Amino acid sequence: MTMAGAVPRRRIAPGEDVPVLALGSWNVWDRTTPKDAVALLRRAAEVGATFFDVGNYNLGPHAEGSRTDILFGEYSRQAGLAREDYVLCGKLWLWDYPRTGFAAWMEESLARIGVAAADCVVVGDHVDPVDIRRVVVDVNREIEAGRFRYWGVNNWPVSEAREAIAFAAAEGLIPPTFAQLKYGLARRSMAEGRPYGELFDAGRLTLQASDVFEGGILVGKTQPSRKIGADVGGVREQIIASWPRVESAVRELGVTPAQLGIAFCLTHPATANVLVGVSSVAQLEDGVGALGLVGALGAARLREAAAELWIDREVPPGG
Repeated sequence: MTMAGAVPRRRIAPGEDVPVLALGSWNVWDRTTPKDAVALLRRAAEVGATFFDVGNYNLGPHAEGSRTDILFGEYSRQAGLAREDYVLCGKLWLWDYPRTGFAAWMEESLARIGVAAADCVVVGDHVDPVDIRRVVVDVNREIEAGRFRYWGVNNWPVSEAREAIAFAAAEGLIPPTFAQLKYGLARRSMAEGRPYGELFDAGRLTLQASDVFEGGILVGKTQPSRKIGADVGGVREQIIASWPRVESAVRELGVTPAQLGIAFCLTHPATANVLVGVSSVAQLEDGVGALGLVGALGAARLREAAAELWIDREVPPGG
């Protein structure tokens, strides 16, 4: 078994260190049994994998009546987790903003989980134009109201991230401090491209890797039976076709597909943590097993083994 406290921590924001292994909620807590969920949460607490991204998925393309956030609250209490035992990251969506305001959304989201406050939020992507300066002001109002302390952006064009950072600095407001971006073996263009790279190199943002396994495709579930993330750039069929190369790489390294995917993300110098969806203790243990691989194998060897798996190399990273 993995030793307690095995998950190291990295800086995600000034004064904020978080576990490098983060657990998501989309299609997680609503597709596992109460017994398995409670066991998973207890084990996560034992090993220190206590960053939970918990969204209210009931708006825009996710208006599907999911109860995953409600179930997380119920299961975490059954597992004996006190609120101070974990880092809670909420979601603010922009699909109906500003008609759906942040204050009412946060109140509802926190009530669904059954907590008084989150630690941070990630502000979601959007299709229609959004007033970024207004977003910064409204996010800071929620910080002032005590609903969270720091925030990040989710797959924003880098121009919007830059605008948010610059406006916050000019107005004495709290800027976004991390970017939750699609990042993994197959999708790297946004996180490794020059636009976000300049913000990472300057220390203006840290990286939270998300959609790491492409909805399970990169751990062998090449025909996903559930809804998964957007196919930016239309490269999903190429990602599915790359599975034999993933199998070859993991055989060469003597690791599992999940371990290769997580360890690869940790080779990016800006990575604060890696967000994955695990629904069993076994999957959690597999993920924790990835955390020592960068030190054991070396970042260069991991990146060399994954070099041919970069599928969206030609997809513009966004500016």
